[in-house]
Amino acid sequence: MRALLTTFSWQELRHHPWRNAAAVLAVMLGVALAFSVQLINASALDEFSSAVRSVNGQPDLEVRAVQGSFDEAVFAQLARHPQVALASPVLEFQGFALAGERQVPMRVIGVDALALPAIAPALMPQPRKSADRFAMLVPGHVFLNAAARNVLGLPAQAEDRAETVQLRSGGAWQRLEVAGHVAATGTALAVMDIGAAQDLFDKAGQLSRVDLRLAPGTDRAAFIASLKQAPGWPAGLQFAEPGDAAERVSNLSRAYRVNLTVLALVALFTGAFLVFSVLALSVAKRAQQFALLGVLGLTPRERLRLVLAESFVLGLIGSAAGLALGTALAAFALRVLGGDLGGGYFQGVAPTLHWSTGSALLYGGLGVLAALVGGWWPARAAQALPEAQTLKGLGAAPVQSKSHWLALGLIAASAALANMPAVGGIPVAAYLSVGCLLVGGITALPWLIALLYDRIAPAFAQRVLPMLAIERARRMRGTAAVAVSGVVASLSLAVALTVMVASFRDSVTRWLDVVLPADLYLRATSSGRSANSGTQSSSDTATFSPAFVQALAQLPGVERTGTLRTRSLQLDPAQPAVTLIARSLDGGAAQALPLVGPALAVPAGQIGIYVSEPMVELYGAKPGALFTPLSNALGTTSGSAPHAFFVAGVWRDYARQFGAITMDARDFELLTGEREVSDVSLWLAPGASEGAVGAAVRELAARRPSGIDGSDSSIEISSVGQIRATSLRIFDRSFAVTYWLQAVAIAIGLFGIAASFSAQVLARRKEFGLLAHLGFTRRQVLAVVAGEGAAWTAIGAVAGLLLGLAVSVVLVKVVNPQSFHWTMDLLVPWGRLVVLCGAVVIAGTVTAWLAGRAAAGKDVVLAVKEDW
Repeated sequence: MRALLTTFSWQELRHHPWRNAAAVLAVMLGVALAFSVQLINASALDEFSSAVRSVNGQPDLEVRAVQGSFDEAVFAQLARHPQVALASPVLEFQGFALAGERQVPMRVIGVDALALPAIAPALMPQPRKSADRFAMLVPGHVFLNAAARNVLGLPAQAEDRAETVQLRSGGAWQRLEVAGHVAATGTALAVMDIGAAQDLFDKAGQLSRVDLRLAPGTDRAAFIASLKQAPGWPAGLQFAEPGDAAERVSNLSRAYRVNLTVLALVALFTGAFLVFSVLALSVAKRAQQFALLGVLGLTPRERLRLVLAESFVLGLIGSAAGLALGTALAAFALRVLGGDLGGGYFQGVAPTLHWSTGSALLYGGLGVLAALVGGWWPARAAQALPEAQTLKGLGAAPVQSKSHWLALGLIAASAALANMPAVGGIPVAAYLSVGCLLVGGITALPWLIALLYDRIAPAFAQRVLPMLAIERARRMRGTAAVAVSGVVASLSLAVALTVMVASFRDSVTRWLDVVLPADLYLRATSSGRSANSGTQSSSDTATFSPAFVQALAQLPGVERTGTLRTRSLQLDPAQPAVTLIARSLDGGAAQALPLVGPALAVPAGQIGIYVSEPMVELYGAKPGALFTPLSNALGTTSGSAPHAFFVAGVWRDYARQFGAITMDARDFELLTGEREVSDVSLWLAPGASEGAVGAAVRELAARRPSGIDGSDSSIEISSVGQIRATSLRIFDRSFAVTYWLQAVAIAIGLFGIAASFSAQVLARRKEFGLLAHLGFTRRQVLAVVAGEGAAWTAIGAVAGLLLGLAVSVVLVKVVNPQSFHWTMDLLVPWGRLVVLCGAVVIAGTVTAWLAGRAAAGKDVVLAVKEDW
């Protein structure tokens, strides 16, 4: 076999390098895209997880509040427990720092330096050379990590001189001396003594968490159970394992990463069809050579192995090149994009490339496997060649396939798989459903060709050239199906992605129409957070006072106001935080929220809440039921027994993937006693100017700074048009990668058309010679070939469109809800799809005509003499 590869196969590669290079290029692009996405996501996730571990340390257990902070008396109770070897109190909150004239987010962490070395050494303050070794215990000192120094514009290497920084969280600015640094990675951190943090930032007696190191031999489950049953133990506290934080970070972006990887593998899937087309062309051109080898003693099975060996070599070269290109693409993306591919999950993280041998072997193996799958049918064709008939140039007789039962079985399996639940939050069965649907649809192509052209053929019976083109498609339906399989695969995936993205964008646009009813929006923070970051919102600390909101309502040009307050709730230690939203529902929930289904009447004595769609899937918050996790979270806040929260409806929310709960602002005020708000919406009077009202708001803030929990510069004023434009720009950025993957898949599919028609035309040179003997001119022969191209690609476009629409239903109705836990309405952009299908038909026709020019030259007449 090696001798044949180095002689027989090498000559084919040497004489047609561009054609084999195209197959290698297809595999290379598929492997490169998938491998680069894997490297980027893995590197960003590793860096993000490392940053979380450096801040959280490695305790045996963490004690956290479901929401906000808790009383430090809990720390005293834990520290005295006989099974606790070490307890480390931590106060953590989101603040702001001044970098010149700008306010930048700064995560402030108050720690006990005496307990840190054993639990979280990365947070241990390192004083500068000239500072006192007990500088950590001085109230006015702070220690910054490298990211904090970078955002503040300080030198990367701390100089041995005094530096100051101004910090704020909900009150006045505090000027602190930078006494050293900490080694923790990730986002900007400012570490200081916990007592100083409590005093300076008005958080006396509050803690965010307590890290515990347990005594050897302690049973964690029994220890947790004993504390929960202890008298006076607060009900709103949670125990988290060390791995919960890393799992929470992974869960945050897992669905996005998996879906992006699957989309990247689309290029490899279509690349398999291009390998198929290239090898089909190669086998068609070398049919007589294979037949001669058979006469000389090469068995059919050895011919099969030879073609598979050729496809293996193509796949191996393409995979090796793809791994190299993927590594380069990943390194470039990490340097330019910082590990964020548009999902917003790893903003602020600047990871380094983490090359994985296991991932390289996996994706390299997938590239080789795709090439082998693409080479299987050409290898079977080489194996089945009738040697004597092929040596005479007659080719193989057409085979009427009876594969419609297989196609129906695959489509039925696809429907069954589409109704199966996700596995570990990943829609594995839905992906298999898409694969079965594509393979089943392509297998049904001969049946579809017969169904359509058997009815169309009589209309062209009196016109010779169209009749020849259509009759060949009818009589050689298996050959036609092989020729257009590549375009069907690429076009169906392109159609499915087009419909999915259009449906999602339309749903987001209509969702924005409901959630943004006002003209202007005010936020009491200078820097919000990404909805996918999973971190505490800065709006938890930056608020407007009720008096300031009332003053806003009295401004000229303001017709009415609305308010909103958000709070983070950690209902499950392994899941990202849920957002609690308090807003006015005076006009009814159906008017204020994009409800999915009707709103239920709230029973007397219960508090109505409206949950977003992910809450139903992740926490079982079904309409008409009581939601006890919220009762446990808010029961201690009000100082009374837990309240009963009734799920009165489900609403659609595209901003918070892991859930949100909305309640009436009056209920929230009764439960918590808090009247401050984080967002204010303004409805303007007819004829009022947005610019004039915005200027009046800033002037009011300057006159009444006490009305804002911060300074006047912490107000963000945005019009509804600006928010809509920003939201849609973020949406388009998130799907920018899918547009590129779609373009690559279509390009590979179109090249597959060229290779397929070249294979068919070159194998029919004697047929064209016979037509020339019968009086057909070269122009007429080319017209027949172009007509076949139009007929074949038209059926491919129809099949690709139908398959793409079916796949889009699975993506929109199954993959999206199982991955991101929200739903969307199906929208078919018929105009774009018609243009896409028309372009494919035109490209196929032109490609067939160009391929026919090479085979319908003057030597086609002489080709008939080979049989004389």
